[in-house]
Amino acid sequence: MPQQRRAQATRRAIVVAAAEEFDGAGYDGTPLSAILRRSGVTKGAFYFHFASKEALAITLVRLQGQRWPRLRQRWLRRGIDPLSIAVGMVDEASRLIENDVVIRAGTRLARDRIGRDLAEHRALTEWEQVLTDLLQRSADRGLLRSGVNPDEVARVIHAAMVGVRTVGAERSHGAGIAARAAEVWRVTLQGIATAEWLRSNRFLSTR
Repeated sequence: MPQQRRAQATRRAIVVAAAEEFDGAGYDGTPLSAILRRSGVTKGAFYFHFASKEALAITLVRLQGQRWPRLRQRWLRRGIDPLSIAVGMVDEASRLIENDVVIRAGTRLARDRIGRDLAEHRALTEWEQVLTDLLQRSADRGLLRSGVNPDEVARVIHAAMVGVRTVGAERSHGAGIAARAAEVWRVTLQGIATAEWLRSNRFLSTR
C-alpha cells in the first residue's frame, strides 16, 4: 500500500508539472526535460507512468474532458430557471479553469493539434449546444427580450468563453478568466434578458 501511494503521488506530480509547463508554453514549446525538472522525477519514473510526452498530454485532455459532463448535469438538475442555469454553469466552469492548472492546461491542449482527434475535443462543441438549448428554453419561458435569437446568443457566449480562456489566462493583461466571464454575462444579459428577469436576478446581472 505505501508503494502504491508513492506511485500515485509520483504520477500526480508528473501530471501537475506537465500542466504547469503546457499551460505556459503549449505542447510544442514544452520539452520533456522541463516536465522532468519541474516534477523532480527521473526519466525512468516518468516512463513507468507514461509512454511519451504525447500520452501525458492526452491524459490531461481526458482529465479536463471528464469534468464538464458532471458539471453540466449538476446544474441542469437544479430547480432554477434555464437562463440562471446557463449563467451559473459557465461561471463555475470559468472559475474551475482559472483555479485548476490541470483543467486549464487540458482545455488548452484539447484545442491544440494534440487533442483534435480525441472525443474530448469534440465534446467542447457540446457547450454551444447546451447553451443553445438553455437559451431556447429561456425564450420559451419569456425570459429573453422579444426578437432575441437564442442560437446567435449561444454562439456569441461560446465564442466569448473561448476568448476569455485565452486572454484571461494572461493575468498581466488585467482581469482573470472568472472575472472576464462575469463581464461577458453582465454586458450580454443587459441586452438579452427581460427587465423582469434582470430585476429578480440582480446579483447575476450586476456582479
